[in-house]
Amino acid sequence: MTITPNRHRTPASADFLVTAPKAGTTAGRVLAVLRIAFGLTFFWAFVDKVFGLGYATPSGKGWIDGGNPTAGFLKGAEGPFAGFYHSLVGDFWVTPLFMIGLAGIGLALTLGVALRFAAVAGVALYLMMWGASLPLTTNPVIDDHILGAITLVALTVLAAGRTWGLADRWNNLAIVHRYSWLR
Repeated sequence: MTITPNRHRTPASADFLVTAPKAGTTAGRVLAVLRIAFGLTFFWAFVDKVFGLGYATPSGKGWIDGGNPTAGFLKGAEGPFAGFYHSLVGDFWVTPLFMIGLAGIGLALTLGVALRFAAVAGVALYLMMWGASLPLTTNPVIDDHILGAITLVALTVLAAGRTWGLADRWNNLAIVHRYSWLR
């Protein structure tokens, strides 16, 4: 895989973005599978928390049943940021914002659109979940949240939405040309 500077960028776009591996190449397909898998992970978490399908969210405890998808996790926070996370429990904006984030990140990654926005939101979400998970039990610094954050950045920088995604069509929309952060 050769990484070359993106010559098709708007003046407001970031210089660190590169062109994706050519569609149909092994590298492009691997990145597409990774992007879609991460997208489905986020979207599945949203669906399970909405409906309480009995996986991470017990049956009858879904958001539509009156459950609070964020309360258990936030109440269980320990470590240096525990007070902050405990103070968020029950705030009216926390659960809707979290759920919109899960659905939006999941759909963006799965479809291969708005990867910049999805990566920023996903990294923020992963870092907050990492902070709520402290102290870590298997490694003092790195866990799956940090690896997920790094992966989202890599998928964005490598323009992974161009293979098996709608990135090319999305990026040609007038609003995306006007507001390049929507890429």
